[in-house]
Amino acid sequence: MTIRLLYFAWVREKLGRSEEIVTLPPEITRVDALMAWLAGRDDVHADVFGRPGVIRAAIDQVHAQPSASIAGAREIAFFPPVTGG
Repeated sequence: MTIRLLYFAWVREKLGRSEEIVTLPPEITRVDALMAWLAGRDDVHADVFGRPGVIRAAIDQVHAQPSASIAGAREIAFFPPVTGG
């Protein structure tokens, strides 16, 4: 599966890019598995995605839990928790 990944805020800053297109192995079917796969890419990705409780995700612009399926997704966005004031 080929998918567009979007990165926001400090996730984007640490990775040095705002988006990328990746081809995922077939066993990557959920958000948490995708984050683990990304963490295994290199040290920078490990720093960002190695603490999954600190990153939020949205699948096709809808907030998603770590256990959410990514089947059929066109894009997945990753960002830190958002607070308002």
